[in-house]
Amino acid sequence: MLLKNNIPLNYVFGKIRIEILLVTVYSLAINILYYQYDFTNLVIPIAVPMVLGTVLSLLLAFRSNQAYDRWWEARTIWGAIVNDSRSLTRQVLSLMDTTYQSDDLTLFQERFVKRQAAWCYSLGQSLRKTDPLKGVDRLLSRRELNYVMRYDNVPAALLLLHAKDLKHAMEQGWINQYQQIALDQTLTRLCDAMGKCERIKNTVFPATYSLYTHFTVIFFILLLPFALIDVLGFMEIPLVVAIASSFLLIEKMAINLQDPFENKPTDTPVTTIARKIEKDLRQMLHEQDNVPEEQEETPAYYVL
Repeated sequence: MLLKNNIPLNYVFGKIRIEILLVTVYSLAINILYYQYDFTNLVIPIAVPMVLGTVLSLLLAFRSNQAYDRWWEARTIWGAIVNDSRSLTRQVLSLMDTTYQSDDLTLFQERFVKRQAAWCYSLGQSLRKTDPLKGVDRLLSRRELNYVMRYDNVPAALLLLHAKDLKHAMEQGWINQYQQIALDQTLTRLCDAMGKCERIKNTVFPATYSLYTHFTVIFFILLLPFALIDVLGFMEIPLVVAIASSFLLIEKMAINLQDPFENKPTDTPVTTIARKIEKDLRQMLHEQDNVPEEQEETPAYYVL
């Protein structure tokens, strides 16, 4: 998810170009009927669309707020994932008893930390319904890959491997029971974050509410030319187009924000966040190489 200060107008209005064309043709047709064929009985009081527009504004405001709340909750959850990933790495690197520092312990810590970075990538990709193992083979061993491939939920399988490693570490005497509990609590928070993301992904925004709101927008646009034509004449055409564009753009914005894990430009930037997590974890391991370079995961213009 990347923002730019200057969003081109062709991108903004490209989202509703068909609707704008239809509204223009419709307004022009009403205008021709009124002035060329003397259909003066087409006029309605302007209070009618004003009342409907007020109701529609409230509906769109509620819709936009609910959609943004879903998007912001998703971003908040991934902020917590960043914190817990760093905390887990810090605990693995600091709580292990240095008395038993050996090659086995070093390899254990390296494997554990890289697996956590792989979990972040895998979670983001599974939420977007893409291959959860794509690109994570460089962070997992062949044995780990063969293990998680048997699971439908790859991120859950990676957390299970974390838990098994913690049990092994306690058996080896690298951590004590209390340290295992502390580490397991961090894993539990990561599991909770995964469940919250899945809840947002699998909870569909009410289709009936979207349908009724869209129907109200269309009905409002259909009535608007009849209320303005008697006052503005041909100038009602650009005015109707401008008003209709405003309502249509707000509706489009809400539709795009309501699903933050659909692999769209408006998504929560899970790939960018996972890349930042990997970089931080590798630096904690004193490995600053082999981190993928920053790339735009989505088109830069995505607000609508």
